[in-house]
Amino acid sequence: MEQLKLSDERYEEIKLKVLETFKNYNISCVPVSGFEIVTKMGIKINMYSSLSYEKLVASLKFSNDGFSLYDKGKWTIFLNDIDNGYRRQNNTLLHEVGHIVLDHTEDSELADKEANFFAKYALVPPVLVYKLNIKSVKQIEDIFEVSHQAAKYALDYYCKWYNFSGRIKPYEIELANLFGYDVGTLEVSYNQK
Repeated sequence: MEQLKLSDERYEEIKLKVLETFKNYNISCVPVSGFEIVTKMGIKINMYSSLSYEKLVASLKFSNDGFSLYDKGKWTIFLNDIDNGYRRQNNTLLHEVGHIVLDHTEDSELADKEANFFAKYALVPPVLVYKLNIKSVKQIEDIFEVSHQAAKYALDYYCKWYNFSGRIKPYEIELANLFGYDVGTLEVSYNQK
C-alpha cells in the first residue's frame, strides 16, 4: 500500500496556518501550549476522567488520545488525561487545533496527516531550533516540552529543513520575530542548489 504524501505546496499552506494561529492568539513563547491556544480560541476541553463510564468507553474506542466534535456552533475537544501525560495531551490538543483551523469536515487519512504536521510544526518550529542553536534530541525535549519520540522527529525534520531549505522564508522570519528572535534573511544551508 502506497503511503499518502502531502504536496510541498500543502506543507507550506499548513506552515502559514500555524503562523496565522500564533498571530491570531498571541502565541509568543516556548514551549507552545495547546492548552493556551485552545483556551484563547474559546474551545471547551472535556477530560476523559470527567466522563461517565459509558462515554469514557465510547471515547476510548474512538481514540486513545482525544478527538474534537463540532456541535451547535461550538467546538469541544475530548482529551485523554487518564492514560496520557502533559506532553502527549499537548500534542493531541495541537493536532485537534490543526483539524479545526484547517477546516477538516470529516475523518480521513489525509486530514490526520495534515493535523499531525500542523502539531509537529507548531510544537517545534525549525526556525526556532535554528535560532536557539539546538543540537540534540534532549535539548528539544527539555526546551519545547515534547516527548522523546516527538523530539526525535523534530530533530530529523530540522536537519532536513537546515540541509535542503536554502534561505529562511519570510513567514519563518515572521514566526521567529513573534517569539522575539531576529533571524534576518540568513542562509541556513551550505548546499549548492
